[in-house]
Amino acid sequence: MSGNLDKLKSGLVAAKNLLSDEQFERADEVLALIRERGLETVRLAFADQHGVLRGKTIVADKVDSLFRNGMAMTSTLLLKDTSHRTVFSVWEESQNNGAGELTGAGDVMIVPDPETFRQLPWSPHSGWLLCDVYYKDGRPFPHSPRGILRDAVSRLGQRGLDLVCGLEVEFYVFRVDDPRLEHTDGGMPALPPETSLISHGYQYLTESRYDALEPVADELRRACQKLGMPVRSVEAEFGPSQFEFTFEPDTPMNHADTMMLFRSTVKQVCARMGLHATFMCRPKVDNGMASGWHLHQSLVERASGRNMFMPGEGEDLSPTASAWIAGLLEHAAESCLLTTPTVNGYKRYQPFQLAPDRVQWGRDNKGAMIRALFAQGDRASRIENRVAEPAANPYYYFASQILSGLDGLERGLKAPAPVERPYDNSSQFLPKSLIAAIERFEQSDFYKSAIGEDFVAYLAHIKRAEWNRYLMTVSEWEQKEYFSLF
Repeated sequence: MSGNLDKLKSGLVAAKNLLSDEQFERADEVLALIRERGLETVRLAFADQHGVLRGKTIVADKVDSLFRNGMAMTSTLLLKDTSHRTVFSVWEESQNNGAGELTGAGDVMIVPDPETFRQLPWSPHSGWLLCDVYYKDGRPFPHSPRGILRDAVSRLGQRGLDLVCGLEVEFYVFRVDDPRLEHTDGGMPALPPETSLISHGYQYLTESRYDALEPVADELRRACQKLGMPVRSVEAEFGPSQFEFTFEPDTPMNHADTMMLFRSTVKQVCARMGLHATFMCRPKVDNGMASGWHLHQSLVERASGRNMFMPGEGEDLSPTASAWIAGLLEHAAESCLLTTPTVNGYKRYQPFQLAPDRVQWGRDNKGAMIRALFAQGDRASRIENRVAEPAANPYYYFASQILSGLDGLERGLKAPAPVERPYDNSSQFLPKSLIAAIERFEQSDFYKSAIGEDFVAYLAHIKRAEWNRYLMTVSEWEQKEYFSLF
């Protein structure tokens, strides 16, 4: 072992086996890259419970300390709703995962994963590392998004299977007319900017609309490619100023990390161009259309590399695909808090909008929740789950798919008949609101068993705080409906 590796392995991280030998070797390489490239700072980011990147920035010559002993991070970041309010009491010993764990607004610890190191093309003096969250003594934080996905992938691997994912992500980019930076505009949350279009819409996939978007699309694509993201296509979507990026297939963890970095890249690159990018599902803009996040999935047998979703000779649907679809359908409603975690996301579940509104599957049917793309001899046989909003936490979302599908496999479930008329049948409807999704999640024996009762209570508590604030806000609809009538 080299002297550098000896030094890197001299702290708490090595003592608690928080990084493998291979990761320590990669950490040594990262430190060399930081020196060679003359980087000044490194951003340390971790995905919080909402899939929002948080973290700190460290000067470049101190990064080695992170691989030895991690970095202290404020624990209340793990207890906030989407307004950034802390919604648990941190002053009571009985709260927050047990006495003394997250009480007193103390610290947790983040440890960087050296495999995620990047140099940011829009801030070339800056490096970037994605981190995992632990308690200060090195125990895993049980609700860590990366940890929950890692456990789900491991469970699937015990059956000799790997999930392969492909991403299609829709989002908007608008011109900023007023950034709303007066003192009165600040708050929790702050007032959003006033925006206008960079392109008209409703000319789906026309070259003229793509050309209008191309200056922005090119900047985003180049930044993603420099960061090593497997971009496949860049498209002009239906809505005015709406984009779609698709990505080549990859592992769940790699693509969850990709989604985190992608959303951050898009927002930061656009902000530096005087633009506002949003992955909000249905922005309140005139003539807007909802954005979705479609997740392509197939199962591969580790030993042979065989796609287990590809039908065999004489098969209409492989037994593995049938069981996986059945599991996703059975747990779809209780999974919505993980796939569609915002108040706004449920305003996408409408008929005849190329979005699902009920729990069902169909063959190459873009109105069904699950679109199946199977054919004998087609090694790309897969399903596409169209249920999620692009604001979802990717780690929780992917974990929900693995755990639900795996349950279908373990119980030998069989998929029901596919639908042809997705908006005219007796299938169960998806939850109509965030509170309906919270209640289904809280009642879920499945997630209490698959992830843990504490996780279910933790996430439901945070999302109820979001819902309660929404309920207490007087809407434009109420003002218009009642102000003059009564």
